[in-house]
Amino acid sequence: MIDVADLRIFVCTTPTNMNYSFDSLMGRAQEIFDQDPTSGHLFLFFNRRRDRVKILFWDHDGFAIFYKRLEAGTFQMLTTTNDPEGIEIEYWQLVQLLDGLDLNTGRQRKRYRRVR
Repeated sequence: MIDVADLRIFVCTTPTNMNYSFDSLMGRAQEIFDQDPTSGHLFLFFNRRRDRVKILFWDHDGFAIFYKRLEAGTFQMLTTTNDPEGIEIEYWQLVQLLDGLDLNTGRQRKRYRRVR
């Protein structure tokens, strides 16, 4: 079980090859964020088109990857002036980002809707 009070979330702001798996994503987490990938923190990586995200995390005894591909629309790309390769966000920002809400305006971004 993840305790969100202690959870740190790191977002890579440069595009990542979605062919990367555990070892390559671990290396990027160490290189960009200077963090131990086995810390239990979440590390987010987006592709160039921003329609896919991989979240790497350590789950007590091994790594796990959550992978999401959008059928329509894109994820909002977060930017920063301090560090061009990565930033840290709060849990509520992660939830809004994955749900398709614009973090600046709170409006819903374009997403796939099933027609019934």
